[in-house]
Amino acid sequence: MAVRKPAAGKTASGKSAVTIPQLAWNQVRPAPVVLVSGTESFLADRAIRRLRDFLKGEDPSIEVVDVDADSYAAGELLTVASPSLFMEPRFIRVNSVEKCTDSFITETLAYLEDPAENTYLVLRHNGGVRGKKLLDALRGGLGGGVEIVCAELKKDAEKYDFAVAEFKTAGRRITPGALRALVAAFSDDLAELASACQQLMDDSSSEITETTVERYYGGRVESNAFKVADAALAGRRGEALITLRHALASGADPVPIVAAFAMKMRTMAKVSGSHGGSGQLASQLGMAPWQLDRARRDLAGWSEDGLARAIEALAEADAGVKGASRDPIFAVERLIGVIASRGRA
Repeated sequence: MAVRKPAAGKTASGKSAVTIPQLAWNQVRPAPVVLVSGTESFLADRAIRRLRDFLKGEDPSIEVVDVDADSYAAGELLTVASPSLFMEPRFIRVNSVEKCTDSFITETLAYLEDPAENTYLVLRHNGGVRGKKLLDALRGGLGGGVEIVCAELKKDAEKYDFAVAEFKTAGRRITPGALRALVAAFSDDLAELASACQQLMDDSSSEITETTVERYYGGRVESNAFKVADAALAGRRGEALITLRHALASGADPVPIVAAFAMKMRTMAKVSGSHGGSGQLASQLGMAPWQLDRARRDLAGWSEDGLARAIEALAEADAGVKGASRDPIFAVERLIGVIASRGRA
């Protein structure tokens, strides 16, 4: 019996064929349309930011426009993609394509038949079946685009390779043992792993060793500084104190614990009082959208006065753990009390 050939654009299993390049987040490059797919929001945000920065370096006049696909209004894409008076290039970031409206699908498909010149359309799809017709068309070559695949890094080996790349890109040396310890400490959060890598590079001028990692993040596999900070910011003072005790018993130092609070409080202070969509506002504040969204969640229940008092308490705790106090642990405990009470303690 003759084997029936699949229809054009389909594989033998009936799935749509992919004809466009599928690249890793760090291989992102300009194209008329860039599909950023996958559930790893941290990598997706990095890829989009890297592309934006590259294009801005090529032409500082490029206009950055944000569109929310889940609240898309008919004609919006045509409007933002229309040539301006001075023909500046456009960088159009579209969020929440996995929740897009029917109008968005219809009009984007029409747009891809004849993409605007000097315009870069970036579509962020976080997974799911919504918008499948559009995704199939993109992957089949409509619009002449590329796909940036940002799948979740589930295996420790994948996270290890990610950390290796962080230090290699910065031209910094770290021992294999230090890398393993770092990945073990932050295996549940890629964003915090990246932040930890950056903090080590900022604070250490020489080769980073297991001793360096142990000093900053000792005992963090089960109880780490960010867990203490997260519990306090959520108002769970008792849990934060218990987690702190576990961390200290495992060898953690008070200095990086306060540094974790400082990292979160700085971001909260930048975001406090700001308004606008995550993509555009994050760009203005110099942070990733996921950082802005997390800071907004952390700010729930805070007043401006409370935030100011917490920042003052943070400065006192930072000095206390660096020698100004005879009891650095008490300095951290007092900080936890202020943070957990939203600056009212």
